[in-house]
This record gives sequence, structure tokens and C-alpha cells, in this order.
Amino acid sequence: MQRVPLAADHVEALRAAGSVVHYAAGTMIAGPGDPVDRFHYVLDGEVEVVNPFTDQRYVASTIGPTQFMGEISFLDGGSWSLPLRAVRDTQVIEVPRPEMLRLMANIPEMSDIVITVLAARRRRQLDTGDGSLVLIGEEAEPKIRQIAQFASRNRIPYTSYGQGTPEALSVATSCAISADIPAVIFGKDNVLTNPTPDSVAQLLGLNRTLVDDEHFDVVIVGGGPAGVAAGVYAGAEGLRALVVEDMAVGGQAGTSSRIENYMGFPTGISGADLVWRGEVQAMKFGTRFAIPRRVERLDKLEGGDFCATFDNGQRVRARAIVVATGVQYRRLPIEGLSQFEGNGVYYAATENEARFCRGAHSFVIGGGNSAGQAAMFLSRAASHVSLLVRGDTLAASMSDYLSSRLEADPAISIEYGSRVVAVHGEGKMDAITVRDAQGERRLPACALFVMVGAAPNTGWLSELVSLDGCGFVKTGDAAGATSPYATSCPGIYAVGDVRAGSVKRVASSVGEGSVVISHVWNHVRA
Repeated sequence: MQRVPLAADHVEALRAAGSVVHYAAGTMIAGPGDPVDRFHYVLDGEVEVVNPFTDQRYVASTIGPTQFMGEISFLDGGSWSLPLRAVRDTQVIEVPRPEMLRLMANIPEMSDIVITVLAARRRRQLDTGDGSLVLIGEEAEPKIRQIAQFASRNRIPYTSYGQGTPEALSVATSCAISADIPAVIFGKDNVLTNPTPDSVAQLLGLNRTLVDDEHFDVVIVGGGPAGVAAGVYAGAEGLRALVVEDMAVGGQAGTSSRIENYMGFPTGISGADLVWRGEVQAMKFGTRFAIPRRVERLDKLEGGDFCATFDNGQRVRARAIVVATGVQYRRLPIEGLSQFEGNGVYYAATENEARFCRGAHSFVIGGGNSAGQAAMFLSRAASHVSLLVRGDTLAASMSDYLSSRLEADPAISIEYGSRVVAVHGEGKMDAITVRDAQGERRLPACALFVMVGAAPNTGWLSELVSLDGCGFVKTGDAAGATSPYATSCPGIYAVGDVRAGSVKRVASSVGEGSVVISHVWNHVRA
């Protein structure tokens, strides 16, 4: 990326909104976990990124005059992932985050430069693993693997070391812990030996501090393509919006290794990358995100507002609700399946899961596009991939271009009329039993990917809206509503895969999430 410096009038705007601050040589300007609550523009001096475990310079390059400090987490008030230190006496303009966001909204040219740089920095961190989040023992401990999946899907840079390795020993020594104990470490001072996605999110600043009964114009439940698109347009229209997601922005689409039929990306794009771009856009317009948070109950209040209760007991209020919870892959009635979930059995096929398939035989259950793309992606790492399809053809469930590729790939075999009836292993799954017309076979397997069926996430709606026989939300004429996305309850809208009769495609979900905000705006204004 060619660096574009801020223009002279941009710098003057920063001076007017902020203040000049001096840092003596050796001063720590920011540390891991500190809130990114200020924008720093360097007038004079030099700033370096510091390795949080050795206190040495982390990367060769430094930040100097006309450059600015910052991470993408600045947009939504997250935390610094790496410490920064003044190499020599340094003078900066510091602008409080609210003022800087106001400037970016009013000066789009400056906003474009800042966001491009911050996004490029995060992409570099993801490519190189630069960050203060270190996982020890991912290969042996399911809880650590869960954190790796959480970080990967939320595009949080992290480094993973095996237990007892020299790298793990070095980090553990700096934190005064044993290298033989699985742990999640964020900088020197934060060590979690019993980590959860929620506790890690707290360290990283992903869990936003919400005031109890805080009021929003619209709460968007679900952070998949439909929910994030709604967040983008809600923010752009000036609505006070909150997107709530229980695991990772991207939803089921975020588990797709490659989407090739989305307009504008002729070489394809991963679902996680596509939705992450949308998340950055939404944050740019002021939309807030709460991750990982699940809405467990929705109540309608007197006067027409709604109260959403989270899994931690916290509540928020809203004038309108957009249901964008999508669907989830069904958990099949396979003997032993639950025992190996996250430890051989997976519901996503990303780089994180592909690491466990190198040089071994992997199996994918499913006949849709997601299963097909997973098989194509995994074939780069696994010695062979078997796609297990219950029916006798892919024509009705998979795009023709994709099924043709699968049939032509020597590293992939399609087994029709097949189903998995059991999984086996001691500690980790190492074999499966497949049943077909010839009987049952026990086959060695390093991983099993389940990508079949679609169960709507609608249990939290507390019977406020009408559902069809499969649990999908009725909208439009079917719900007695005038808007195509309105439900039987005024003020509640449904978009994307969770909506009955919707086209189950990413592009369709993005379109619905974008269009529904015009109806939300009319409801809020009324």
C-alpha cells in the first residue's frame, strides 16, 4: 500500500480538535489492553512497537513525523493489541476519540486515509501473527482451541505455541508461569488458565460497556451478512444502532472459506473477509457491536419499545428490532459426535481448522455450496477429502460450477448415498463409521466437517412473532404486514436466512439487510 499522508488542512483540523502532548524518550504511550481512546498524530520524534514479552522493538519500522498511531479497534473503542513506546523525545497531537470520529464524519477524505491505514495494519498483523495475544497448548486443550477459533473468526491477531516448546517457555518465563500449562496470555500481566470467549473479549475490549437499559433506535440481532449490512445502513442514516452477535461477526457466512459468486469479487473472497469489511464500514458510521453476546429474551414494553435481555442478564431497549440471526448447521444424531466437537468435529472450514488436516484424510458432510467450498479449501492441506452426500446428486443443492470442479479434482471424492453413523477416538477423533448401500465401513479420519441442514435461531423471540412450521420468521403478506420484511409484531423486522421464504445466498442477505433500514427509519420516525 502506498502511504498517503494527511493533508495540511487535515492536520490543522486535528490541532483545533486536540492538543499537543510531549512524551519523553522511553515513555510507554500505550500498552496491551489500554483503551484506544485517542488519536495520535506525530509532529516530531519517533515511536516504536514493542514486544510485550521482551520489551524489545517488535518490528524494524517505526512511526515518525506526518504519520499517526492507531489500530482498527479505534473505530469502536476497543483496546490496543501491542505496546507503543517513544524512542526519543516525541511530540504528538492527541485528539479524543469522539472528536476524531466527528472529524472523520465531516472530512471524508481524511476518513478514507485513516481507515485504509488502520485496516492495512490489522491485515498485516493477521498475516504475520503480530499481537500480544498468545495461546499455549492449543493442540491439547479444547478450551484453547475454542479461543483460537474465536480470535480467528473475529480477525484478532494471535500467536499459538505448543506446550513445552522453546517459544512457549520464553513467553511463560516472562509471565512467571509454567510452559506446560495451557494458557491464554495477553501481554505480560493478563494470564487466563481457564479462558472463555467472554473473558478474552473483555481483555481485548470487544465486550462494549453498555449502560443497563441503554436506549437505541434499533438493535440488530445477528452479525452475519444481513445484520452487518443493516448496521452499515443504520449508521449511515444516523440511527443509533447496536449489532449483537453471540460468537463472531460473519455468522455462518464467516465459516465459508471462499465465496466466488458474489458480485465484484471475480477471484472470490472468504466470508469472514467480506463481512469484516462491512463491520469496518458500520463502525465508521458509528454503529456499535457487542461480541460475544446472545439475546436470550425479547419483551415488548408499554408504549411500543422493546427490551432485549442478554445472556449475562444485561438489558438494552430499542424502538425497533431487526432479526438477522440466520441459521446454523444441524447437529446430526451421530454416535459420539458431541464428544469430539472442536476436537476433530468442526462446523467451519477456515485456516484455523485446516491446520489439523495436514497430510491426512478429511471428510465433509453436506451437499450444498458451503460443503463444496469447504472440500475445495481443505484439499489444499489434507491428503484427500471425501464429500459425503446423502442423496444421489448435487444438482439440486450446489451450483454447477462448483460441482464440476469437485468432480474434476483428483484430491476430492464424492460419495453419494453415504452417511456417518459414528465417530471414534481416544481423546481426539481418529476414525468414523460410514454407512452406504454396501454396508458399514470404519475409516481413519483426522477431521469431520458437518455442513448440512439449516436450523433457524428464533427461540429467543418469546413468541412475539409468527413462525412457519420449520421455525422461520414469517414476514410481509404471510404475517399480515405491509412491509416485505415486517413481522406480525409492529417494530420487529426479519432479514436474511432466518426469514421464511428468503433466498439462502449471501448477496440476498446483504440486500435485505440494506433495504430493511428504510422501513426501520419510517417506524422510528413515526
